[in-house]
Amino acid sequence: MSLGDDHGYGESSRGTDDGTYGGYAGTGQTRTRLPDRGTDPYGGAPRRPRSSSRSLVTIVGVIVLLIAAIAFANRGDDDQADGTPGGDKAEAAPTAASGERPVTTKTGGIPSGFAHDRQGAESAAANYAVVLVSADILKPARRTEIIQQVFVADKAAELESSLDKAYDKNFLSNVGLDENGNAPSGSTYVSRTMPVGTKATSYSNTSATVDVWCTGVFGMAAEDTTNPVTSDWFTMTLQMRWADGDWKIESFSQNAGPAPVNGDNKVSTSEEVSKAVEEYGGFTYAR
Repeated sequence: MSLGDDHGYGESSRGTDDGTYGGYAGTGQTRTRLPDRGTDPYGGAPRRPRSSSRSLVTIVGVIVLLIAAIAFANRGDDDQADGTPGGDKAEAAPTAASGERPVTTKTGGIPSGFAHDRQGAESAAANYAVVLVSADILKPARRTEIIQQVFVADKAAELESSLDKAYDKNFLSNVGLDENGNAPSGSTYVSRTMPVGTKATSYSNTSATVDVWCTGVFGMAAEDTTNPVTSDWFTMTLQMRWADGDWKIESFSQNAGPAPVNGDNKVSTSEEVSKAVEEYGGFTYAR
């Protein structure tokens, strides 16, 4: 369930196009394998090693250089573990995990107490994206608690009003829920988001802009539903602010994709999907 579905709130994350997914694996190049010459790469008789003092000095020199290189590499790893710049960590940031523990506490079931650094801002954005596109956000009582927890205080009332209008009775009825956001007896409404990656496009000690690339599943798990559970790909952009000792959301937006080609997967029954939602718990997401 994306925030843009069915009610005009932002851009729909299920937008489609008629383009093809060409060039995924094809490079247009071929590989030529040369004939095997046997065990000798030089084409002649096997070479015998020479025993001389010069060779011994060369070997010792190589060993010394290897030891020095290993020591330098280990020192670089220690620097990165301490959080100081080391190696090409900055270049790898968009795809590599930081390895830092995101948080140790939760408030109202939502991760809280993120580190006051870039990694903390990205971790907060990933976890908040999960909450903002969840089944709980459709329940008016729970929605108020979520907004108070994840948004800055001076924006909470404005955002709550906007979401109340977006998720009104008509929207809830269209997806098969009652006015309290509950599914009919014997049915399960699914809305679960999984961040694929995060990217801080700007950062300072007081604010950050973070893109969170997400996939998710949403819909009604029921045999006779007209809104079956489907998958979705979208990117959320969250404007973050450091407030009250934690990262909070100031505003956010959502766009469709990037989305891969759909896999040739066997569709599960509504019972299997409902069981999976009940049995598989969510995660606390780190950068």
